[in-house]
Amino acid sequence: MNQFKTLGLLALLSGLLVTIGYTIGGSGGALIGLIFAAATNLFSWYSSDKIALAAYKAQPLEQNQAPEIYAMLERLCQRADLPMPRLYVVPSNGANAFATGRDPQHAAVAVTQGIVRMLSPEELEAVIAHELSHIKNRDTLTQAVAATVAGGISYMAQVMQFGMMFGSRNRQGGNPLGALAAIILAPLAASVIQMAISRTREFEADAGAARMTGNPRALASALKRLESGARQTPMQANPSFEPLLIINPFSGQFLSGLFATHPPTEARIQNLLKLEQELGANSGLQSLG
Repeated sequence: MNQFKTLGLLALLSGLLVTIGYTIGGSGGALIGLIFAAATNLFSWYSSDKIALAAYKAQPLEQNQAPEIYAMLERLCQRADLPMPRLYVVPSNGANAFATGRDPQHAAVAVTQGIVRMLSPEELEAVIAHELSHIKNRDTLTQAVAATVAGGISYMAQVMQFGMMFGSRNRQGGNPLGALAAIILAPLAASVIQMAISRTREFEADAGAARMTGNPRALASALKRLESGARQTPMQANPSFEPLLIINPFSGQFLSGLFATHPPTEARIQNLLKLEQELGANSGLQSLG
């Protein structure tokens, strides 16, 4: 279901781009904007691992430094039929993790020092499985496509704005009010759709991790503890990279709902517990309380 939602949202983004291009009055400007946005985001996608790892000052984590984590990673990769990603540690007390890389052959998984200290081995394995699900589902590619189209929409809104200011007034059939609405609302709508895509990918990665480990409750427990930890020890992070992280790293965030990059943690937990029943997992596992 989440796959269909993602495809539908990507189609909606593409339709929005076509609409704003049509509003401008021609395909030339829309094509230029799309090419510009695509080139920028293609570079970001191709170099996403280097950019994200550098942003969080992540350092390579060698096998002799963390043999237990390497054992988890190897075991999960065998189950998921994935090549071993590179493993990194982020020098932060904030508890979080992320995956990056343009494809499974060029992937990396990073964990913070805080998450290693906070979670039990079972919970940490579930978190790593979540990140491997992102890699297996090629979510970095999906986000790059969404960012490309959303970037094209924002660029075309700027083109329209400058056109209204410097010479487009003589265009026949133009609707100034419609153009003004497009300038304001199109980038906003693109951001809403892009965030919705991010939320659907989180749900999908949660489900993939539950199936990979066979223990949905471990991830549910980890998410509950991570959310509590984020309130107590917010992670110092660049908001631009927030969609990569397993949970929102900022406490006291005002924007939610349509503008949230992550689904509500409670909704994620409920989905996992429902999946536990579907998978026939042991109902006698330890309570989340």
